[in-house]
Amino acid sequence: MAKFIGYFIAIVLVLAFGAAGYTWSVLNWSYSEGDRAGYVQKLSKKGWVCKTWEGEIALVTMPGTVAEKFYFTVRDEKIAQLINDSVGERIVLEYEEHIGLPTSCFGDTSYFITGVKNIE
Repeated sequence: MAKFIGYFIAIVLVLAFGAAGYTWSVLNWSYSEGDRAGYVQKLSKKGWVCKTWEGEIALVTMPGTVAEKFYFTVRDEKIAQLINDSVGERIVLEYEEHIGLPTSCFGDTSYFITGVKNIE
């Protein structure tokens, strides 16, 4: 019986360390990165347990065209403040895409903003 409990604990530990390692690797290595330019329409902190900054930017290519929306997540409070100060202005958001995150505690989207540049 003691041998069975030892195997069970070993399996649980291997699974826990595997899940932690997977989460760490997905958060630290990005699938893609790039820039999106447009007008920030919304940025709000939301969530029941894990509060994250979630926003959307309208990507307008030419005046008079239908805007495409880009939904994003901000993990850094300083960057969230910079974006909040720029709501309604044309800005460039630098992002990294992280695919395969295990829960929504890290954000509602897979696009994490890493920097902000003002255009105007």
